[in-house]
Amino acid sequence: MDNTLSSLQPQAIWKHFAEICKIPHPSGHLDKITEYIMQFGKSHGLDTYRDEAGNVIIRKPATPGMENRCPVILQGHMDMVPQANGNVKHNFKTDPILPRIDGEWVTAQETTLGADNGIGVSAILAVLESDELKHGPIEALFTYDEETGMYGAIGLKPGELQGKILLNTDSEQDGELYISCAGGIDVNVSFRYKEEPYTPQNEVAYKVILEGLHGGHSGVDIHLGRANANKEMFRFLKEVVSAHEARLAFYEGGTLRNAIPREAVAAVTIPVEEKEDFLKTVDIFADTLKHEYGYIEENLLFRAEEANLPLSLIPEPIQDDLINAVVACPNNVYRMIPESPEVVETSSNLAIVKTSGGAIDISILVRSSSESMKMALASSLESVFSLAGARVEFSGAYPGWEPNLESPVLKLMEEIYPKVLGRKPEVKMMHAGLECGIIGSAYPGLDMISFGPTIKHPHSPNEKVEIKTVADFWKLLVAVLENIPEKK
Repeated sequence: MDNTLSSLQPQAIWKHFAEICKIPHPSGHLDKITEYIMQFGKSHGLDTYRDEAGNVIIRKPATPGMENRCPVILQGHMDMVPQANGNVKHNFKTDPILPRIDGEWVTAQETTLGADNGIGVSAILAVLESDELKHGPIEALFTYDEETGMYGAIGLKPGELQGKILLNTDSEQDGELYISCAGGIDVNVSFRYKEEPYTPQNEVAYKVILEGLHGGHSGVDIHLGRANANKEMFRFLKEVVSAHEARLAFYEGGTLRNAIPREAVAAVTIPVEEKEDFLKTVDIFADTLKHEYGYIEENLLFRAEEANLPLSLIPEPIQDDLINAVVACPNNVYRMIPESPEVVETSSNLAIVKTSGGAIDISILVRSSSESMKMALASSLESVFSLAGARVEFSGAYPGWEPNLESPVLKLMEEIYPKVLGRKPEVKMMHAGLECGIIGSAYPGLDMISFGPTIKHPHSPNEKVEIKTVADFWKLLVAVLENIPEKK
């Protein structure tokens, strides 16, 4: 079997995705992918430019006879989440993604694939390139740095776009049409202190490691009961500080605000006479985690290995306040939507905890489809860490997307879906953040919908996209563009 993307259909999408995989494009490092898309638009003779926020906008005229159709915005984001398994050395700023076919899926070799949102971007490029599709006027909007803060969507100015319908390509379940999403806010916590010089007094140091967790998207996967590496490591630290006089010298857990943390490392010292009991506690805690999470986290590993003694320690009062606050920190699903109890309304993700030279920085992402509940949970987190003496700031707030059950494009897609794919779609609300809410706030009245192929485990090295659903996604997109109604 040909194990390259060239063997897959529709080639109109897969050929572009293969090229995107070759181009490094993690969040914050989008110069190369931006240039690629800019050159693509210009090489096809299309009106192409970059706005002040870094978004790329490409306009394609209507095909003959379709000039009077309502103009459509096709939207996707250019960046991908950079995550690799701990044993893999992959520089996302310079190294290509290595996709491979695994049965009915496309995945990557030990890293995130970037199907989120590379498949959607590839579909938009395919529409722009085609001389055969029938469609009205099209504006392609490729947004900048969606994954780290939706900065491109936030920076999009009113009046930049003329389209009346927006098709977002960033949802991840075949058979579902999304008409709303959660908003979010970042809770940024910082402790500042003077490092305590360390003079060993018959002590030994250990590096404690938790790894092998699934992690995943903190919106899409937050309800699945997966372990959060930071929460579990601090649960352990509280125990060994109390039972074995452990002192914390260093900590690092999590890498991205919107990814459930998969790994954490802590460096601790203990009295030599506590060594044997400490190692027993490590083994017991490992067994506890496997008992609690074994069905979900089948690759979980928790261990301690002897290390060099550190040069300094976190002062004991700061250490204790930090541990108590993280253990008390609300994390995971906070509330389901009362009217739709199968959908998460409000959640928080204790994403990053990191110590460095007199500083401890913590990043938490709160999501909610309720603005009041979003701020209530953010306030609760602020209280927990303020009581521990930390500084707490909010940033990156973005609105949710309110559902519109009378949406004309929703009614169109509900009508077209069974004709094209032989089945009815489900209309859904999403807990993950989409740029629709932000774009909609700048363009009131914009008719929006989100759809896409099935992508499993986004924001983790287990990310994969189902091949057959990419073909269905393409059929649906083509049919919708062909049936967009005339301007009123």
